[in-house]
Amino acid sequence: MITSTNSGSDSRPSSFHPEESTAAVMPPASPEPTPVVPPVSGVGPRPLPLPRGFGRIPVAKVSPVIEGGAYPAKAAVGELIPIRAKVFREGHDAVNASVILTDPHGHETRVDMQRVEPVGLDPWEAWVRPDSEGAWTFRIEGWSDPWATWLHNAEAKLPAGVDIELVCLEGKHLFERTAELADAAGDPVEASILRATAMLLISQRPTADLLEVATSSGIRRAMHRYGPRELVSPTAEFPLFVDRRGALFASWYEFFPRSVGAVWDENAKSWRSGTFDSCHTRLEEVAAMGFDVVYLPPIHPIGSAFRKGKNNSLIAGPNDPGSPWAIGSPEGGHDAIHPDLGDWDAFDRFVAKAKELGLEIALDFALQASPDHPWAIEHPEWFTTRVDGTIAYAENPPKKYQDIYPINFDNDRDGIYAEVLRILKLWMSHGVRAFRVDNPHTKPLEFWAWVMHEIRTTDPDVMFLAEAFTTPEMMHGLGKVGFHQSYTYFTWRNEKWEIEQYLIELAQEMDSFYRPNFFVNTPDINPTYLQSGNPSAFAIRAVLAATLAPTWGVYSGFELCEHEPLKPGGEEYRNSEKYEYRPRDFTAEPNLNLLIGRLNEIRKAHPALQQLRSITFQHAPNDKVIAYAKRDGDDTVVVICSLDQDNTVESDVYLDMGSLGLPDQEFVNLRDELTGATFTWGTRNFVRLTPSAPAHVLHVLDRG
Repeated sequence: MITSTNSGSDSRPSSFHPEESTAAVMPPASPEPTPVVPPVSGVGPRPLPLPRGFGRIPVAKVSPVIEGGAYPAKAAVGELIPIRAKVFREGHDAVNASVILTDPHGHETRVDMQRVEPVGLDPWEAWVRPDSEGAWTFRIEGWSDPWATWLHNAEAKLPAGVDIELVCLEGKHLFERTAELADAAGDPVEASILRATAMLLISQRPTADLLEVATSSGIRRAMHRYGPRELVSPTAEFPLFVDRRGALFASWYEFFPRSVGAVWDENAKSWRSGTFDSCHTRLEEVAAMGFDVVYLPPIHPIGSAFRKGKNNSLIAGPNDPGSPWAIGSPEGGHDAIHPDLGDWDAFDRFVAKAKELGLEIALDFALQASPDHPWAIEHPEWFTTRVDGTIAYAENPPKKYQDIYPINFDNDRDGIYAEVLRILKLWMSHGVRAFRVDNPHTKPLEFWAWVMHEIRTTDPDVMFLAEAFTTPEMMHGLGKVGFHQSYTYFTWRNEKWEIEQYLIELAQEMDSFYRPNFFVNTPDINPTYLQSGNPSAFAIRAVLAATLAPTWGVYSGFELCEHEPLKPGGEEYRNSEKYEYRPRDFTAEPNLNLLIGRLNEIRKAHPALQQLRSITFQHAPNDKVIAYAKRDGDDTVVVICSLDQDNTVESDVYLDMGSLGLPDQEFVNLRDELTGATFTWGTRNFVRLTPSAPAHVLHVLDRG
């Protein structure tokens, strides 16, 4: 265990390893120690209220801290995350800081922080890597650093011939004191080195020799490890929740089971729905492309009242299947399966097949009801009743959704909350461990905070993806209260400047509470950039999504370059699968099956592409060429991508070797993971990208 004190005595863990870099999230914080200040004007000692005030060594602006610590910051197993603070003190003595991480089992690990630029603004940081799932905490301890204070004085005074004898006496005392700490930690070798070095601090020696003694690498290492830490001042404990790896890194694929395996009935002149059993082959194909998660739109019975027809028409034909999001009929609601898709046994076989292939199933969780939903009959109080006595249907003026009733969460709160939890637990019991939540921004944040807490308490591996395209604050709020992943504005970021600006925001400003999932398209969004139908446009967006974000997603039809809009200037698909069956030949040309499969293969081979925080943009003067690098440990990937779907583009690309982890290097060897070609690049390099080959995904191999 690591213990600390805010008194003036030395503070040392009984055993510690500065090289360890393990991160954590918290169980409920234990009471903070109460520091005592000296009497003032005859008044006795009084407590300082931690965590609301400064300790003896002030620590300010701690991050990641979400809403004052009300919600845990996000981390994932194996993810490298930064912990930062401003640490300072009065006067000129040196200050230092450490992060103390507590894992879910109460084990503490100390990770020393580093002062970073701009030094004059007192920033400190440590990068830590979680090694297990669960609720951790972290605190920061500011402390007075006698070693750094003495070294600074020695380097200033010895060359100037000032106070040489005093400097040597202080140094000897410090080294001997540190030797005692090394002995106590069970390191007699370092203790002997420290005592021997103390004997070399003889004031009559040449000052150059004294400086060499004081600054040797061995002494620096020993002092860093065992040097005394005084006036240790802890902050509060802050929560950090470490999720399973899939919350950070995954590739999602969406398809409608009713379309996969649908059969044309010549007699009825209509399609007969696909089933869970008819989807097994498609699961194999999705797994072969390297996806991790298969996401299904709602699979529940669909209402008949106000059913929408083809292309969202207000009048449905007798064989139109309706929108899956109009949930509920006499056959059941959110706890039932549409009979056309199969029964519970068929669903269980589907989930088992996915698991066999290394896939997991994510279900759409849409908290709304058709007028035919059992809730509308049994619990009309769960909806909003208008002054004319009718139940209010969903509207986004001028759009009207007469086939959907939104829930009023201020009516019968306890009843609604209990029903939601029951439904989630039902599907979880059938192997579903991920939910894509439809329109969560139309429900109260406090409701979602409750849901996340309840599920996390019993099933911390269950994930929730927020489908919210709304104002930034609401999207941020959903991330803060616990959504594991979120849809983003990526769909509408096409220009180089806006992609760079948005990624910097995601990687540096929102990283502690918002995990982006870069879906390239959705059943609701036919992006304008793709409406040309040019395969190059689809390839460009796939490369960007797969390499910019740790998690990305594809809605089926994207790989076939489906692009026809319902109307010019709109973003809805013509013949939208939301309202009709859309069986597809996934081998038809053109298709991006091979490219998508290769991108997913590259992502799994490179830890650098499995995180976001380390992204750095490289300079390319041509605005139609974007260049960026990502690093994780020894793995570095550089991506150069065209943003012009129609034309060949050329540009110089200037590599910042420091951002690649190669600050002293002039040349670097690279391998294009898309083609296998190898290159030797310097700081300035020429690229030519064509519509048929619009990108390089370059692995940094070694020194040039």
